[in-house]
Amino acid sequence: METAELADAPTLAKIQKVAGDADDEKAVYVKADVESTTASDVSDVLEDARDIVTRVISTEDDPTLNPWTFRAFFIGIGLSAFGGVLAEIYYFKPQTVGVSTLFLAIIAYVIGILMETLIPRRGWLRYLNPGPFNKKENALIVIMASAAANSALGTEVLAVQRLYYNITPNPGASIFLLFSSQLLGYGVGGLMRSILLYPSKMLYPGLLPLVSMLEAFFKDGGRSTESNKKSLFIWEIFPEWMFPLLTGFSIFCLANQTSPDFTRIFGGSNGNEGLGLLSVCFDWQYISGGGNPFAIPLRAQVSSFIGFILCMVTFVAVYYKNIWDSQNFPFLSQELFYENGTVYDQLLILNDKLEVDPNLLQQQGLPFYAGTWVVNLLTSNMAMAATFTHLLLWNRADLRAAWSWATPTEVKKMWSNFNWKFWQDEGIREQPGPDEDIDPHYREMLKYRDVPNSWYMIVLVLSFITALVIIYKTHSTLPWWGFLIACLLGSVFTLFFGSLGAMTGIGVGLGTFVQMVGGFLHPGKPMANMYFVLFSSNAVNQALLLLGDLKLAQYTKLPPRAAFTAQILGTILGAILNYSIMNSIIDNQREILLSVEGTNIWSGQQPQSYNSQAIAWGGLSHELFAAGKRYQWVAWAYFLGLFVPIPFWVVHRYFPKLRADYLYTPIILVFIGWLCVGINSSVASYFFVASFSQWFLRTRYPKWFAKYNYIVAAALDGGTQVIVFILSFAVQGAAGTSHLFPQWWGANQGGNYDRCATID
Repeated sequence: METAELADAPTLAKIQKVAGDADDEKAVYVKADVESTTASDVSDVLEDARDIVTRVISTEDDPTLNPWTFRAFFIGIGLSAFGGVLAEIYYFKPQTVGVSTLFLAIIAYVIGILMETLIPRRGWLRYLNPGPFNKKENALIVIMASAAANSALGTEVLAVQRLYYNITPNPGASIFLLFSSQLLGYGVGGLMRSILLYPSKMLYPGLLPLVSMLEAFFKDGGRSTESNKKSLFIWEIFPEWMFPLLTGFSIFCLANQTSPDFTRIFGGSNGNEGLGLLSVCFDWQYISGGGNPFAIPLRAQVSSFIGFILCMVTFVAVYYKNIWDSQNFPFLSQELFYENGTVYDQLLILNDKLEVDPNLLQQQGLPFYAGTWVVNLLTSNMAMAATFTHLLLWNRADLRAAWSWATPTEVKKMWSNFNWKFWQDEGIREQPGPDEDIDPHYREMLKYRDVPNSWYMIVLVLSFITALVIIYKTHSTLPWWGFLIACLLGSVFTLFFGSLGAMTGIGVGLGTFVQMVGGFLHPGKPMANMYFVLFSSNAVNQALLLLGDLKLAQYTKLPPRAAFTAQILGTILGAILNYSIMNSIIDNQREILLSVEGTNIWSGQQPQSYNSQAIAWGGLSHELFAAGKRYQWVAWAYFLGLFVPIPFWVVHRYFPKLRADYLYTPIILVFIGWLCVGINSSVASYFFVASFSQWFLRTRYPKWFAKYNYIVAAALDGGTQVIVFILSFAVQGAAGTSHLFPQWWGANQGGNYDRCATID
């Protein structure tokens, strides 16, 4: 074992530091009782986050398990390369398939067991196979590979520059743009660990199936999930390929296959078809697409259900009342349109500098949005503003640490304790008292040296300076003060939206807000808008990715420095591969990527959409969203959203029995616009599974819930994602020509799969 990873403890027992002399405090430890409850001990209902993380996930740790093995880094680097390449290829595909963490965990486990089984342990080969493949190795591999298996938003900006602005930044500047934009959020997120990571309340529900699966893998050989995975392998072939009617079974559409109104309200098995009211979905890919219903807490589920009901009512009212001329455009769409309903050509309003030309704009006229998309913009903006008020009203104590450092006493303390020789910083966290009520997973991690804050500060400062230089080297048109505002927004948003996501498992999209802010700050400059989004919204995404990985490390007892190393390596390797693959695809497929239709192999839909949004927000914010303009309420929504949580807080204060505290107002608001895009036939099935799991099983059968709920969730997600990955390459055209299943009643290849009328 790598003994240097342990924090000078005289024993591998559960330990706790006690007060002592300044010179000796690192070495003085006593044994402490640590809460540890297994699923078999559970007889009461799991009421809150602490119950879940202590009774579903084991708090015990085996410090002898070593993650610092050649095997772990060999598999981790290999899967990082695989995930980084695959993610960027998928970015330019007509059919987008994400590289899931569960999928990576399964592949890592299989390869790890193969290396354990096939490589001898004699002589120098023992370094390749030091013993049984363990959970901490698997966790390290997953963290490294998942950090790489994201198409960096910076490559999206570079692709748009090459495709639409004929600008090709030099390779060095491009690589450092990716490094800085990816790592900037890591620095911000790392410095907020005490608020967004350590407390039990910061549950990160989306991780629970993955953690449960890893525990099942290394307990009795993972047999508890094998039957579920095999069943999903077989079943998912039917809705995904052979019997796609199962994606959305609508009795209303089967009864009336000619009514466009039925399609808009009851249809939902195809993209942008309809609201999917009362449709039944049997495809787990779509049921779990917005979050696994077995994992999302009941409070968040109730709020999202209210939002869905209001969404359907609002969308129908806006369309059929013809608000914002909605009936001139498709019922569900996110594109820009001319007033007659044809797709708007944004290139016709740009001058030779690719900035909005007022004369050309006057010739073309201002673009329109579909009414339902306007509702989505409006409610998502309200949700953003409501998040601040909601958390300040209900979770002020949880967030207080974010600004408590600014007091003169704390600043003086930090200054006196700051170690400029950061490499000498042992990363020892403040140890709680023996009776202090803290997260038992956090207490177990105290035996390992933490990553010092100075490391994250260095990552933040280096990324900031690099990005500041690069925005001028890459012709971004974003001034230094705009970059500074973007970074400040990203830091504030990380605190608030990171808290909401960590507690509920549901996030609020930031893209619309930062696009609008960037548009008003830099009018007529779509390029500046893209960079503004990159360094604000992407910083938040990366901060939350880092915090989620650190929470995974805490749940699996992976030492913090191993997790930090895996994250940095995976991110750097992924960025380099993202850039290389992006250039290769653009060099060879440029004309196809610029075409509207693309092919069944390559498509520029994502850079086209990103560029269009940059033009709409960066070039036309004042014309579309300013006071007195057509969509002024989209901007006013930020102000209105600040007040939405207040009535709920007042009601709970004076009438607590009404349990108004049970509702998350930001989640209600964001789901009012949720059905504006995509396949919507899964809503009823999602809430059926959610209520069955988080209400019925949790309250009636708590022992079964604690033991099996999250393992079943992982098996369903893992099995589905593996077979979707295979089918994407085998028959759905991810690697070439698609092969649709032959036409029959259950596979309506010439129209909507649920047999709803097709609307031209």
